[in-house]
Amino acid sequence: MNDDLGAAVHLPRPPRRVVSLVPSLTEAIAVSAPGLLAGATDYCTHPPSLDVPRVGGTKYPSVERVRALAPDLVVANAEETRREDVEALRAAGVPVWVTYPRTLDEALASLARLLAVLGAGEPAWLADARTAWTPPPSGPPVRAVIPVWRRPWVVLGGETFAGDLLRRLGVQNLYGGSQDRYPRPPLAEILARTPDLVVLPDEPYAFTPTDGPEAFPGVRCALVSGRHLTWYGPSLAGARALLATQLDR
Repeated sequence: MNDDLGAAVHLPRPPRRVVSLVPSLTEAIAVSAPGLLAGATDYCTHPPSLDVPRVGGTKYPSVERVRALAPDLVVANAEETRREDVEALRAAGVPVWVTYPRTLDEALASLARLLAVLGAGEPAWLADARTAWTPPPSGPPVRAVIPVWRRPWVVLGGETFAGDLLRRLGVQNLYGGSQDRYPRPPLAEILARTPDLVVLPDEPYAFTPTDGPEAFPGVRCALVSGRHLTWYGPSLAGARALLATQLDR
């Protein structure tokens, strides 16, 4: 089988010990294939009851701790996991499956293939997610900017998973045509684009009612769940309804 980047992942037998370096995939595996997870990152917060050894952060996991858990598969992501860590694990003989979805359709296909590799089949939440996201957006599109960080400001650009979810909710990303997936425009440039809406997720930067909206006077700001906007996993089944409410769409 090949992962999302086309790399061949050789597994002589179905995995029995999996270490996940991606919070959303940690949740997907824990819910769909209970007992397979042998380790996860410090930022793997779902399901809340998850009790497995921790291997450090998503960006800087401890390769030594991962190897010490003797996994027969490590699950990573092209954006969240450093290439050098993936290469170090592979050089040590540990198979690594790397995901890289940039649209909802890619995410659903990626999840289905990974879960098939794990022998989990297709869980009900995956079918529910497909159904939930099938209808087209309702109402006229709204012009928006979606910051994901400040100091400096970083916004969603083109070809991002979160941007595709918002598009399906009728949100027109004013930086969606950027070749940079995460542009860093100055605040003055963002304001000059005169967005009708600013979408402020609570991760990766934890925007709050008192940290973020004050930078956009006179513009409607919507505080949304970062997990439901950026995670691809079981949260997708309920993400559309929740985000539509938070965005007033």
